[in-house]
Amino acid sequence: MSISADAIRGYVDLMVLSLLRTDPSYAYELAQRITAISGSDYAIKQTTLYSAVKRLEISGFVSSFAGLSPSGKARTYYRITEAGRTHLDAKVEEWLSTKNVVDRFINGTLEGGTT
Repeated sequence: MSISADAIRGYVDLMVLSLLRTDPSYAYELAQRITAISGSDYAIKQTTLYSAVKRLEISGFVSSFAGLSPSGKARTYYRITEAGRTHLDAKVEEWLSTKNVVDRFINGTLEGGTT
């Protein structure tokens, strides 16, 4: 089952920052990694990805620099900033809390009892 763009829209920044946590990357590589990690359940559109990295750059959560891809092509690379790491940590906590609440509805239980 593939995941709709609407369902994942609010988490694109989290996915991008998570991927940049360990190494800088360029947009095409990020898109390929998102598809691979999602098990092909989600394929990000290039426009969505470019909007996300630009938004993250404007917010100061990533910085960009010129580099060469492994094939030798000029690329714009993105790296996470310290502010981005702090933001990522907050977004991970928010995701875990959100997932916990939604899981309660899906599982039909409330904290301390059942529905």
